[in-house]
Amino acid sequence: MKIFTRPTLWMLAVLAGIAMPTAAFAQTHVDNPYVGASVYKNPDYTAKVQTSIDQTTDAALKAKMQIVAQTPTFVWLDRMAAIPSSATQTGLQAHLDNALAQQQAGTPIVAQFVVYDMPGRDCAALASNGEIPLTADGLNTYKTQYIDVIASIMGQAKYAGIRIVLVVEPDSLPNLVTNLNLTACANANSSGIYIAATQYALNKLHAIPNVYTYLDIGHSGWLGWPSNAGPAVTLFTNMANGTTAKLASVDGFVTDTANDIPFKEPFMTGGSQTVGGTQLISANFYQFDPDIDEASYTADLWARFTQAGWPTTLGFLTDTSRNGWGGSARPTAASGSADVNTFVNATKIDTRPHRGLWCNQSGAGLGAPPQATPPGFPASHLDAFVWVKPPGDSDGASSLIPNDEGKGFDRMCDPTFLTQYNVLSNALPNAPLSGHWFHAQFVQLVQNAFPAVGGTTPPPTCTISPLAPTGATATASTGQINLSWGAVTPPTNCSVSYNVYRSTTSGFTPSAATRIASALTTTTFSDTGLAASTTFFYVIEAADGAGTAITRVQATTPAGTGNCTAAPAAVTGLTATANSSSQITLSWGAVTPPANCAVTYTVHRSTTANFTPSATTQIATNLAATSSVSTGLLASTTYFFAVVASDTAGAATPTRAQATTPGNGGGTGTCHVGFTVTNSWNTGFQVALSIQNTGTVALNGWTLTWTFPGSQTVTQLWNGTAAQTGTSVSVTNLSYNSTIAPGASYNDVGFTGNGTSAVPTSFAINGVTCQ
Repeated sequence: MKIFTRPTLWMLAVLAGIAMPTAAFAQTHVDNPYVGASVYKNPDYTAKVQTSIDQTTDAALKAKMQIVAQTPTFVWLDRMAAIPSSATQTGLQAHLDNALAQQQAGTPIVAQFVVYDMPGRDCAALASNGEIPLTADGLNTYKTQYIDVIASIMGQAKYAGIRIVLVVEPDSLPNLVTNLNLTACANANSSGIYIAATQYALNKLHAIPNVYTYLDIGHSGWLGWPSNAGPAVTLFTNMANGTTAKLASVDGFVTDTANDIPFKEPFMTGGSQTVGGTQLISANFYQFDPDIDEASYTADLWARFTQAGWPTTLGFLTDTSRNGWGGSARPTAASGSADVNTFVNATKIDTRPHRGLWCNQSGAGLGAPPQATPPGFPASHLDAFVWVKPPGDSDGASSLIPNDEGKGFDRMCDPTFLTQYNVLSNALPNAPLSGHWFHAQFVQLVQNAFPAVGGTTPPPTCTISPLAPTGATATASTGQINLSWGAVTPPTNCSVSYNVYRSTTSGFTPSAATRIASALTTTTFSDTGLAASTTFFYVIEAADGAGTAITRVQATTPAGTGNCTAAPAAVTGLTATANSSSQITLSWGAVTPPANCAVTYTVHRSTTANFTPSATTQIATNLAATSSVSTGLLASTTYFFAVVASDTAGAATPTRAQATTPGNGGGTGTCHVGFTVTNSWNTGFQVALSIQNTGTVALNGWTLTWTFPGSQTVTQLWNGTAAQTGTSVSVTNLSYNSTIAPGASYNDVGFTGNGTSAVPTSFAINGVTCQ
């Protein structure tokens, strides 16, 4: 990650307690709590690292571990019992007392905590499930026995000089954007408990003047798609406006918490970048996500939030505790391939086979050490790089471990699990429960750190903003304006690309809403489909890793009728391609705009053939692009799409296409079973099962039955209880997966078996035949 300029940054940042830019000590609420402050070092984390140091014989590795042991990390208040001190842990009040002891005269200190005990916590993952149930009583427990207790301690007068930074409830609200197909998340949404709990936490905690609240907002591989980012901004805005202080109750957002997305892919820009004439983000790894890293994601979010009315002082934190991706596998240059998938796979530093993999990832390394206001990314409005998830703390157990912490077994943490992405989980083996110390993971993170721990000189950093483009011209013709400008010479260690913005308002401020092209490497651009007799104003922006510079130009299209009077033709060449069991990609040919018109596209989706497009079926609108990706779909389901071209004069007849997401099995009853052989060998095989409730009533307790066609036997099954008599097999739910909502699926049952693999001819759920 190219962000550091001094070879001794690790030593300065860590051993000096993160020496931040000098600022006057203040107890009032400041814009960025990290500026001018030291950061509290958690002695419990130091003790955990020491256990790994004690197991290590390599002197160089031990030295690096000793540096990491003194790096500030967040303290996780992940259960009510984490608030008081005990024989094995330091409690909240003791941490704050320790912070006072560490504070240097005249310099404020930051103490960092994660508030993480939401009722029905992390509804989409079993590894991090919590102790408080998703009920009205659970919400009251959360308020009175968790948040109120925390607030009463943090609000004590003796701690008023500590800048207390809180990450509030990771993996909560983002699940309400994308995971409502899961029963637990649907219940969290319909009950209103996630929203109510977050609002209560903000009302109580942000009311303390020296507390700074940052809300978790996932990462670019989760909410980066515009179809996810837009609804996320709406959800968070509505939630915040329901608090006492409204938007002011939130100081900022945190991205990449406990995840592995690189902050910056050094050899790719995403956006409109092409490889061999193909858009880079169309690669299988990115699936048309325009935000390929956290730098682009934070910049995108800041623009979206400020356009939604949030203050421009809004800041971002990014968790860099495990997104470094160093080591011998790290690419050192861009691939020369003209094939987009080959190029991306050989160029990206993130070596995971899929961006959806998250648990104890093999190959990951420490990222940038904590730092206030990291340079080089002005559009991201970064308050700091931080280590929210302490490196070495497990993401989840790789097998079922009984415990009293409410933590289940998530197959995404099992290295043998073939995921819904048709790749193995990439998880490290022999992992303990989430939050428990995982020595093998810690060793890997230190070895693969980037920048390397201990003062190794990082690669050159771009530190100088580019000059503004010169010689810009705008030449108008009927319905089109051609732009050109002179190439900007890149400053040392920098590469320059160009963004183009358009408005009909002179002197407008460039933003995501006015951007019509990004990450251009050429010095020309043609803007088409423009209205006649209209003056268009353009901003041409040169950008590199350190900043941006702009120039302005304008042109007026020739006179015509002056108005768009003809509706466009219908879309042609529409295709719908099922990329996976949960995603379908649409593409179509561009419609030639009628005179004085500009054409955009609206996409509708339904599971009913020949449906009538309406506001309730609309999934994307005002698209200028000729493609759209539909995600979060059910397996083995046929989806029908309609794409409508429109301009100001009217809309064309919808063009239709359909596609069916893949999956084995099926039926016309109230259930649908997928039986996928994921691996086989001479004497056995492995199967992934999916159970879909296609009825209108929830399944509250289920038993799946089938008959093997031969002498096959189940030898080991996960996430269920198996019984077999002869060729007849039954699988019954466990306590944590007993309910499947209408239209929802449960996809985490699987088994290994003896014999030759073969797909049964029929399945039944609770005695009802599915096929």
